[in-house]
This record gives sequence, structure tokens and C-alpha cells, in this order.
Amino acid sequence: MPNRAQEIFQPQFRFGLGGVSLGNEFNKHTDKEADATLAAAWEIGVRYFDVAPWYGFGLAERRFGRLLHGKKRSEYLLSSKVGKLFKASKNNRHAEIYPLSDSPNDIVYDYTADGVRRSIEDSLQRLGVDSLDIAFVHDISPDFAFFPNGWEEQYEISRKGAFPALSKMRDEGIVRAWGIGVNTLLPILKVMEDADPDVCLCARQYSLIDHASAVNELFPAVRKKGISLVIGSSLNAGFISGSPRYNYGKENFKIPAEAIEKRARLQQVADRHGVDLRIAALQFSAAAEVAVALVVGARSERGGPKPRAELLACARGR
Repeated sequence: MPNRAQEIFQPQFRFGLGGVSLGNEFNKHTDKEADATLAAAWEIGVRYFDVAPWYGFGLAERRFGRLLHGKKRSEYLLSSKVGKLFKASKNNRHAEIYPLSDSPNDIVYDYTADGVRRSIEDSLQRLGVDSLDIAFVHDISPDFAFFPNGWEEQYEISRKGAFPALSKMRDEGIVRAWGIGVNTLLPILKVMEDADPDVCLCARQYSLIDHASAVNELFPAVRKKGISLVIGSSLNAGFISGSPRYNYGKENFKIPAEAIEKRARLQQVADRHGVDLRIAALQFSAAAEVAVALVVGARSERGGPKPRAELLACARGR
């Protein structure tokens, strides 16, 4: 693929609210609580929103849509994911895969060209809006545990179907940009060789706790190819904030001892300098020159004045 360094995707908003938590992945939240969280994010100046059909089997997109469908479309940036379709079923598997979602849906994995178009159409209906800015091909990664025949098969389907379809949709103006959204480095390195993405969601590989591989392997390749990155999970799914989990997955409660030790050392440094460790972690992940935006999850509207002020500064790109 040609070097696209002169075409680096630069979104107008650098701070985004992610939809994992409001899809009830970690805890069960009511619609009222979700509405309050989203309203608070808009109030402090957040104008980038990142969701996915996977988050709550459609729940997060419906919740974000209640806020966004009433806003002027040009006032915010919106990304969602493709590759997973949902069908209502009385015998659905949500209790097995996404137990807190209370979803009526079953999942169908579809990374074909037709599946991508259907996925975007379905997302727009759930969100109540007319367009996406960014479409990320979701979870074609070694860590995703639910594919029936492994991630490599789904990646190959994407290479032949989703990738060229999204490039065509970008050229047609249906989406502004596309890439993949994954939790590991290998698929991002592969897609840059196999297709012409604009921006990828680096969903858990670059944080204060874990960043060596991203710095040494991913960032040089991204610079060479002229691709930009959205950085996700700068708090390691809340771990840096003190949550009893580390990243994602059914066994994320099994936190590596070295991660706990590193968080303790970082907290000591933050305390010595009177710094909120959460804010330091956000600023660290946002500072990389290849990072054009940062996506952070939230589960409530509560935050206090200092975090709110810092988040507003991030949202304005300072």
C-alpha cells in the first residue's frame, strides 16, 4: 500500500466518550443514569462519541442515540464499529455473552462487504442519526474469544470484504474515515499492509501501565504508513482509577502482580507531585504524536470540579 502521510486523518475533536460502560459491560446502569452521564459529557464540552453494536448488544448505541439524535449533526464526531449484526430472538444468548445487557438479541458475525453496509445501516437506526464519521472493523484480534473458528478466518473475510467496502464507502462520502478497532497490535500492523485505513482504534495497548510494545512496534509503523490512532483505555478499563479489573474479558479480575506493583509506584509519584493519577494517565495517552484522539469510558455524571476542568481542556484539544 502507498504511504499516505500527506492524508493523515485529523478529527476536529480530540477527546471522546466511549460506550463500553454504558453498554453495561462492567455494571448494570439504568437508562436514567446513562442519560445523566451523556448529558454531563455534552455539558462539559465532549463532542466525540465512540460506540459499537457489541456494547450491550445494541444497548449503548440506543442510549447514545437518545442524546445525539437531538443535536446538530455537524457539532460532534461519531464513530461506531462493524462486523457484528444482531437479530431479536426469544432464545438469545445475551445471558451467556453480555449478561448485564438484558438484550433480546442474538449475534451474527459478518465481516463481508454486504455485512458492513448492513451493520452501518443498523447502527444509524439505533443511534437515530444519518451518518457515521468513522467506522472501525471490530475485534478481529487474537484476544476476542467468541469467534467460532478463530480470528484469522474473520480477518481474511474482512480483508476481502469489509476493507475494500469501507474504502469505497469513504470514497463515496458515506463515512469520512475507516480503520480497525482492536485490543492487540498485530491486526493493526497487518491491516496497514493489506488495505488503506485512515485511523485505527488502539484500544488497550498504550497506557501508563503498558506501552512498550506500542512505542517500539506500532508507532514506527504508523508513522511510516501515515495512519493516525485513536487511543482507548488509557485507564486500562478503570484499573488506574482503582477498579478491581484490568482491561477486558471474563477473567479481567485476575490482575497481574506486576500491574498492581506498577500502579502503586505510579500513585506514589503522583502523590509526591500533587497530581491526580487519572489525569496524568489521560495526558500521557493523549500526548503521543500519532494519537489524534483519546476515548475514555464513564459510568456516571459525577466527577468533581478538577477532573471536569481537566476533561474540558482535553475536549478542546489543549
